[in-house]
Amino acid sequence: MNISKLSGQTGISVRSLRYYEVKGLLQSERLENGYRNFHESAVERVKVIQLYLGLGLSNNEIAQIINCPVSISDQQPLCKKAINAYKTKLEEVEKQIEILQILRLQLQQRIFNFEKPNLNLFEGTEMGHDY
Repeated sequence: MNISKLSGQTGISVRSLRYYEVKGLLQSERLENGYRNFHESAVERVKVIQLYLGLGLSNNEIAQIINCPVSISDQQPLCKKAINAYKTKLEEVEKQIEILQILRLQLQQRIFNFEKPNLNLFEGTEMGHDY
């Protein structure tokens, strides 16, 4: 199938499909006229690429595990390399969550400090004295 048909069947732009090919995630053969010709299995391959991208894996990480067999029914990897990539990504996500939680607390504290009434605002001035 040509790249336009693959794009139509997967909902992925032609530009992205070309990029996947450059990165080695997707293969095609060239016809005599120079056009790309993708095998019918490319549709499933693109779905797997999208699954991995959705999990937050980079193109380079995907390239390392794209040839792992995948259970089509539940999109689960069947090789240790993919599981290790998932574990590494999970560690990264957990670190990001920890950083975001710290940032959240700092922002909440700043907002609280800004919004609380400052009872000592006029202390030491004429307005702060009882006459």
